[in-house]
Amino acid sequence: MSTFLSGVAVLLSTLALGCSGYVAYEVFTLRETLNATNTVVSSSIPTQVPSPTATTSPQATASPSPASATISAISPGQFVQPAFGKKAEVELLSAKRIKDPETGNRDVVNLQMRIRRLATDGVVGSDIISVASTTARNPDTSVTYKGVALNRSTGSVSLFQVRPQASADAYIWLRVPDGINNLDIFVPDTAAFKNVPISF
Repeated sequence: MSTFLSGVAVLLSTLALGCSGYVAYEVFTLRETLNATNTVVSSSIPTQVPSPTATTSPQATASPSPASATISAISPGQFVQPAFGKKAEVELLSAKRIKDPETGNRDVVNLQMRIRRLATDGVVGSDIISVASTTARNPDTSVTYKGVALNRSTGSVSLFQVRPQASADAYIWLRVPDGINNLDIFVPDTAAFKNVPISF
């Protein structure tokens, strides 16, 4: 009887070992597939895009982007401004021009930011940064641009719900005509960001 049970135990151990090896192989294969997919997606940004019309003036068309446009990027810590006095700070992480999935036009800027709570006390429930109300302005013409839609932003970030020294990432899509490469950014209850470059 004990020999039979020992044989069953050995068989079950062998099956468990085989299943563990198979699962490990599947996890490895899935990870490699995801890495390959991320590489393909990040390297497939189109360079030739149509020129949309400006939303502030239906008759005015934006000038086309030159084929050899310089790609600008925001460096870490380059654009940081205080919010609600000294209770928090907002850092711009990126301002990247993307294609509007509904129209196919590249008249959208995806603005990503990090909101960090600095104060350990004195923060109340009304200390809310309305990310969806963020606007941009053309520094040359003073034309103002607003968000694409409410569902194209993270909405609002409550400092009261963020722990001291912790942060919350947020984003908003702004409708900005193609051909504009720099913006002044205005996040509610935050000092203004001047001459922010748009990456492509």
